[in-house]
Amino acid sequence: MKSFKNLLQFALISLIVLLAFSCKDNPLKEKPYSQIAPENLLTKEGGVKALLASAYANASFMQRSRVNNLNEWTTDISWQTGGGENRQAVPMINYSWDPTQGIFNNWYNNHYNAIRDANTLLENIDLAQVSDSKKKQFIAEAKFVRAFAYYQLYKKFGPTPLRKSTQDKLELPRASDQEMKDFIESELLAAIPDLPEPGTEVYGRATKGAARGVLTKFYLNTKQWQKTADMAKQVMDMGYYKLYPSYKDMFNVENEGNKEMIWVFTADPTVPPANNIMNGTQPPGWQKWPKTGLEKLPNWNNWASQYRIRDAFYNSFEAGDDRLDPFMTEYINAQGDTVDLKNDHTDDIRAFKYVPTEAAQGNFYGNDWPIIRYADILLSRAEALNELNGPNPESINLINQVRNRSSLGNITLANYPTKSALRDHILDERGWEFYYEGKRREDLIRMGKLIDYAHQRGVTNADQHYTLFPIPQSAMDSNPALEQNPGY
Repeated sequence: MKSFKNLLQFALISLIVLLAFSCKDNPLKEKPYSQIAPENLLTKEGGVKALLASAYANASFMQRSRVNNLNEWTTDISWQTGGGENRQAVPMINYSWDPTQGIFNNWYNNHYNAIRDANTLLENIDLAQVSDSKKKQFIAEAKFVRAFAYYQLYKKFGPTPLRKSTQDKLELPRASDQEMKDFIESELLAAIPDLPEPGTEVYGRATKGAARGVLTKFYLNTKQWQKTADMAKQVMDMGYYKLYPSYKDMFNVENEGNKEMIWVFTADPTVPPANNIMNGTQPPGWQKWPKTGLEKLPNWNNWASQYRIRDAFYNSFEAGDDRLDPFMTEYINAQGDTVDLKNDHTDDIRAFKYVPTEAAQGNFYGNDWPIIRYADILLSRAEALNELNGPNPESINLINQVRNRSSLGNITLANYPTKSALRDHILDERGWEFYYEGKRREDLIRMGKLIDYAHQRGVTNADQHYTLFPIPQSAMDSNPALEQNPGY
């Protein structure tokens, strides 16, 4: 299941060697015959796979920041204290960030690195000595990764420069909003026919389902309601995906590859960067979680940086919701004392959604990061149909499928007589379903709640310009053709 991660190691070695052999004054006299030499790298299947793996790796590089720094610490779900990471966290929590924030630069650069890798592959794929069917699949995957990277940039910064070739001039202006949306959509649609069916792919790489899933979320977050409903239905009609029976077990290492996961970023504790969100989630000094019997192992690092769930979010869940199961509300410390995080602490509950295993290596854990789940497809179609038609039986049924999996009873159409009432409930369901998956900020923005929720938490300086992050100052300095987002 982790075979794709091995390609990431090969990708790194390949690109390093490529750079070494491309120096004009290279002291080596003997002609290199390795497939990772510059004249051979992209003629061999291994070289193409290495470059493609690099593109995937760059697109997925900032896993932990997808969840907390950018997407939940700015919302009503979680916050952070302690450690060196607090310097990054405070501006995100307090809405005091600016263009010099390092996390923006990392997000911007890594996704453009993925775009560069994809462009390089697309420009050189004709050199590859592979079958036409493999060539078509490599092209489709490169288009998928490039579109995904642009979509991530678009969500955070709005339109950015569209670099479709490595030969584009360095000083490119931002694309228009419509140009950006049209390109993302067209690339994903073009990729679908030549991507593999789900279940036949190298685990972690793109499939027809992954492309349709990303398109569904792209349409949703750009409020293209009919396209959202239609694309979600295409995913459902594939007949492959289904809800995993147990919410709390779905994210465990032993259950990876289950059919709820439409696309994941694979994690392997031996191939950094892996899943390391649990290092900050574990409370200080804990030894045992009485509710589950889980005991801390010596190889599970516990950072000074602490990731905490807000009480108001935890208390918003309905009684009996299985989605409460991953929350640690109390633990036993090394002295044998019970520490009550719910009643004796404030905003200090912990989300053990990605339970560590014995195979953890220091800071790194093997739990895959879910990017698109089937539950997201069901709730996306429910939301789109509500926006198109108002409350309707199908939206109610789709919501109930997700609720029933978590031991909750059905809601009824009579409970939600207006579009706004059902919209608010869908927002609640999405919060309960997708916490610690990095979706909250985009959901609040789409439903016009991000700034209102910040004000309710006492962040009175938050205003509408914070719905976009600033273009990083380093990008502004290196490209005079760029214009900064308003308010920065």
